[in-house]
Amino acid sequence: MNKKYHWILAGICLVAATVFLLDWLHLIPGRVYTAKDFGITPAVSGMDFNQNGVDDYADLLVGAKADAANRPTYNDAYYDGGYPPENIGVCTDVVWRAFRAAGYCLRDMVDRDVADHPEDYPHITKRDKNIDFRRVRTLRVYLDRYALRLTDDTNEIAQWQAGDIVIFGNNQHIGIVSDRRNQRGQPYVLHNGGQWNREEDILSDSNVTGHYRFDATAIAADLLIPMENNGTN
Repeated sequence: MNKKYHWILAGICLVAATVFLLDWLHLIPGRVYTAKDFGITPAVSGMDFNQNGVDDYADLLVGAKADAANRPTYNDAYYDGGYPPENIGVCTDVVWRAFRAAGYCLRDMVDRDVADHPEDYPHITKRDKNIDFRRVRTLRVYLDRYALRLTDDTNEIAQWQAGDIVIFGNNQHIGIVSDRRNQRGQPYVLHNGGQWNREEDILSDSNVTGHYRFDATAIAADLLIPMENNGTN
């Protein structure tokens, strides 16, 4: 083969491989859709727990997006006080940080429920508020009790709203629903699995086993605990 064509072919292969890699990593930007594009009215919470002028669902979204933008290193180490540094995290840390943005201390709310209903948490043999709230299995039990349980069908796009919480598989992973949607109207998910892009179009390709909306207006006021120290150790 002529050396000139050899280099042309090598260049084409390199470009194709680069495009494939960027697409696989979800780093190639495409058109961004929103609920409005599909005639869906965004859900608005009747609660503004931290009284910042923004409803809870919007605050949950803001908190999850902030964690995604921060891109913490995936590390499931145990931390005294429960809260890892801002540059460290796992999938459950996206959730409590989203709750923190809305003013809630998810750690203490989960710990109270574990203390009040230990029979519903058989996997917890020794209660530890520093780690219990960072386990997907624990969060599922808590959400089953206090959050609205919604459809797992990703084609029912109107039921999927920004700020919702989604669980995958057998308590394998958890994330927060984004306000961005794909061309079919299915929302992206804000999550941390150690991947580079933390806001991804993965919903339709994943095994969704839980879909929740945290409506604090339906929960007794004494069970809603404010975040006091901003979630830092």
